[in-house]
Amino acid sequence: MDLLANLALGAATALTIDNLFYCFIGVLLGTLIGVLPGIGPLATIAMLLPITYKMADPSTALIMLAGIYYGSQYGGSTTAILVNLPGESSSVVTTLDGYQMARRGRAGVALATAALGSFFAGTVATVLIAAFAPPLAEVAFKFGPAEYFSLMVLGLIAAVVLAHGSVIKALGMVVFGLLLSMIGTDVNSGAARFTFGIPELSDGIEFGVIAMGMFGFAEIIYNLKHSESRDLLKEKVTDFMPKKEDWKRGGPAAVRGTVLGSFLGILPGGGAVISSFAAYAMEKKLSKNPQEFGKGAIEGVAGPESANNAGAQTSFIPMLTLGIPTTPVMALMIAAMMIHNIQPGPQVMTSNPGLFWGLIVSMWVGNAMLLILNLPLITIWIKLLQVPYRVLYPAILMFCCIGAYSLNNNVWDVMMTIPFAVAGYYFKKWKCEPAPLLMGFILGELMEEYLRRALTISRGDWNVFIDRPLSATLLAIAVVLLIIVTLPFIRKKREEAFQGED
Repeated sequence: MDLLANLALGAATALTIDNLFYCFIGVLLGTLIGVLPGIGPLATIAMLLPITYKMADPSTALIMLAGIYYGSQYGGSTTAILVNLPGESSSVVTTLDGYQMARRGRAGVALATAALGSFFAGTVATVLIAAFAPPLAEVAFKFGPAEYFSLMVLGLIAAVVLAHGSVIKALGMVVFGLLLSMIGTDVNSGAARFTFGIPELSDGIEFGVIAMGMFGFAEIIYNLKHSESRDLLKEKVTDFMPKKEDWKRGGPAAVRGTVLGSFLGILPGGGAVISSFAAYAMEKKLSKNPQEFGKGAIEGVAGPESANNAGAQTSFIPMLTLGIPTTPVMALMIAAMMIHNIQPGPQVMTSNPGLFWGLIVSMWVGNAMLLILNLPLITIWIKLLQVPYRVLYPAILMFCCIGAYSLNNNVWDVMMTIPFAVAGYYFKKWKCEPAPLLMGFILGELMEEYLRRALTISRGDWNVFIDRPLSATLLAIAVVLLIIVTLPFIRKKREEAFQGED
């Protein structure tokens, strides 16, 4: 009964005119940036983060930003199927069989399979969030400062483990993010740290500046060096209804993808991308006809598309209940909460239940909107894909500048994006993923706070982190993960997987 009462409270929040409107804007914009290659939800949310300053209700801001995230999973499949070009990184796997289905005149079925699978996965993931978030939040209330610090250490190590390429580079990015979080005025002593005598740095670096520079501007610069190649589908897309055989093969794949994606989405560093790849590998291994994969197997569309949507939505569970971002997008969501003076963590459920349950209910509403919108808008998306990127990027650049300026209404923030844009470009070029840096920056301030609290309570005794069983267990897991990922054969496999990229 408590669950029904909570969902009723969420419905009262999510179904207001304002929140329905911004949910619609979020999923529509998410689909759009999913369709357009080279932008992605991370850069888009970073650009729009300053707009949330102006929103009186924080639930409205989170509903819109969440819609952008899971909406982009829908949009990415459209280009993957029609153009053989993944609009979103989680849709890379969909190109393998989705585009082959389109070439065989089955584009409509492939698009419908992706849409229905995503809706089913989104619905199941929403139910899982509603069911498992409260018990997890209850467990989180038992955490003290030492446990929270150890949990954040584990989160950062997990981000390193699940990053691509060199372990040393990923660790370096985390440390760099932690150092950036220390710039500004010390809360306890009031002393300036790492400001180099620059008054504008006394309040620290804005999260939006780093996010826009490294994921907005840097992405634009990086994409300009690649020549465009879009082999648009010439035939008119028709016949969206899957046949009986399609339901028989695609249905179980969607269920399996949903279960796998829901689990992986909760893990630090998991989310949509890993879920889609894992689902494709599982479907190929379970299939009686693995030779069909890569030639238009419907399971190769249903499984990954269900998994990426489920993974995208269950990644909200640790963010909402523990205040720990498992992906860079979740780090941005935490930043949006902090903008509205909401401390992420289990207390959100009790201090702001309307926001918590309103966000959960809005996910189902948003998925229903996407199912209705996705197929009728395909003709518009195809037209949009014909616009050259060299025409699109000046508009994207302009919105990034407006977003940076609106953080504090000064030019300093716009200028600060420049060094981060340059750094982001070279990080990408040198195979240094910026995502661990973002995780380090957003968790750095919280880690410092919990570290000081734990040491204050223990009167400076560092053994507090190993004397408390839960804290010691979390640190032990972090150490084991770090040892495993540095093993020679695993390290070599990670670096080889990255060698094929520019």
